[in-house]
Amino acid sequence: MQENKIIKLTVRDVRFPTSLEQHGSDAMHTDPDYSVAYVVLETDSDAALKGYGLTFTVGRGTEIVVCAVKALSTLVVGKTLKEIVSDFRGFYRLLSSDGQMRWVGPEKGVIQLATAAILNAVWDLWARVEGKPLWKLLVDMDPAKLISCIDFRYITDALTEQEALEEQMLKEGYPAYTTSCAWLGYTDQQLTQLCSEALAQGWTKFKVKVGADLQDDIRRCSLIRKLIGPNNTLMIDANQRWDVNEAITWVTKLAEFHPLWIEEPTCPDDVLGHASISKALAPLGIGVATGEQCHNRVMFKQFLQAAALQFVQIDSCRVGSVNENLAIILMAAKFNVPVCPHAGGVGLCELVQHLILFDYISVSASLNNRMCEYVDHLHEHFKSPTIIRNAHYIPPKDPGYSCEMLEESVQKHQYPDGEVWRFHYTTQVIYQLCMYTVYFCIYM
Repeated sequence: MQENKIIKLTVRDVRFPTSLEQHGSDAMHTDPDYSVAYVVLETDSDAALKGYGLTFTVGRGTEIVVCAVKALSTLVVGKTLKEIVSDFRGFYRLLSSDGQMRWVGPEKGVIQLATAAILNAVWDLWARVEGKPLWKLLVDMDPAKLISCIDFRYITDALTEQEALEEQMLKEGYPAYTTSCAWLGYTDQQLTQLCSEALAQGWTKFKVKVGADLQDDIRRCSLIRKLIGPNNTLMIDANQRWDVNEAITWVTKLAEFHPLWIEEPTCPDDVLGHASISKALAPLGIGVATGEQCHNRVMFKQFLQAAALQFVQIDSCRVGSVNENLAIILMAAKFNVPVCPHAGGVGLCELVQHLILFDYISVSASLNNRMCEYVDHLHEHFKSPTIIRNAHYIPPKDPGYSCEMLEESVQKHQYPDGEVWRFHYTTQVIYQLCMYTVYFCIYM
């Protein structure tokens, strides 16, 4: 491997005004503008190789993540890819446990999102140097080398390094489920149309957003269940809306629609609360899925040890990138809990497909109760967008981690000076002036 010294790190705030059409709306996030802190690593290689990474946000606050990335950049610029990957565990600890910056974490919140964006770019660069898609880089890697990328600190009571080595051992692709049909802000007409279209495209697994109003949830779940029939799979997602007892009562009243799982029923930090919900819903045949807002591997360890979830939902940008997700995947395998990743947003489908392929090929070797979320938004802004065929992820072939965005899209949606946002603010100003004029004409 060439040295590939990292000579520059840039980060940009890129936002898409998805709130205008209620894309991504749920019981807690009613007006999300899907966004990313987008990182590019430049190297001194003859081929001018770059690594691309991102972390997902929902609008306001992205600028804070950008500041955190800039603060961490001094730990990255000047290092070579060779020295990073020769001690990837050490580099992960350097970013996640800086003696001063860890105070604003540690390994959680904004600083963890920034760490994920940088590490995603490093993994993308490594896969590009090797000329492989990331999933192939992982699958081909010597098990000892792979394990050396994981920080086992704080999780050895659940999984030791030796156990991890023992755990590690495509024609149709990897099964997916869709969330695109049933955002909370969609009308019944939209639900009906989108579900019908999805069924025609071969989708058999559907997720419905719930949690704002019980009677509305009953009506919407009834509509979706009638549309998809009794044999297709239905999941429900409350996005952390309820208290523990409220979650049990609410989901019990939705049990007639036979959901496979309830996702994020309560506070994402409440391990014991999830355990209580899991125990109460088990007789109804309803599992608990969570993980998209778990800060780190330690939280997943606790969820698994407490039998607080039946489906592990890793996220490619919430924890410390590939390094930490490898630890989570291996712990899930030890506890025999299926991994069903969270995706959607901006680029999450593109990234997480690599992780599920690794899980299937090198760890679980099973598709039983395993599927990956898919949301049909914003893929057109990526150089190597996700390919879905007959409701399955098709393994990506391009080298890298599928993080690279089209530069035209980045410039157009950069916040606050990109063309899309300049137009948005101009429209708002014109609307406000019109309202003032109407008010003046009526009342003055």
